[in-house]
Amino acid sequence: MNNELIEKAQELKNKGFATGEIADELNVSMDTAIWLTFQKVNQRKVKDAPTDFAINWSNIGGNSTRLRSISDALANMVLKYESEVILGIAVSGIPFATMISDCLEKYNLNTSLAIFHPKKHGSDETEQERTGAISKNFAPVKGKKVVIVDDVVTSGNTLKEVISIVKQQGGIPIAAAILVDKIGINEIDRVPIESLIKVSRLG
Repeated sequence: MNNELIEKAQELKNKGFATGEIADELNVSMDTAIWLTFQKVNQRKVKDAPTDFAINWSNIGGNSTRLRSISDALANMVLKYESEVILGIAVSGIPFATMISDCLEKYNLNTSLAIFHPKKHGSDETEQERTGAISKNFAPVKGKKVVIVDDVVTSGNTLKEVISIVKQQGGIPIAAAILVDKIGINEIDRVPIESLIKVSRLG
């Protein structure tokens, strides 16, 4: 883990970001986010650092043309599922979900857009009591075939949460479209994971 990541994590914590939000912003696991916020910059000995990969896709997110191209590739991967609702996980899954829904129109699939707010985005003090929620300002999932969209899968816990809540609300989770899969999985709770990039650890 480098000093730049430690500095970014501590800067976000000082701005009031919850641990889950720091993890999402840096595309690291919750354990790594916690670890980063307790380190000292330029510390000589780094003890007990979690094994993790930080993913920086700002060259995609900072450019609408690139974001659309990547979203088009993701849309092409989930085309076979004939989804009715594209559900983006806040924060970083939302732009991909929005553009995937738009891209699917050229394949004559009219999909609605839904947004999911995970429980880890609450304050660290209230996280245990909170549950994630599907926004009421966007499309409902009841009775619909749902494709879940996120940028990075680190542990799979957020995806499990989304799948569970979609089912609770009467939706049918049929697939997840992911930019980067850091744990190398093919499915979660019998829902197929379609990722553009899989990170595999050797040894």
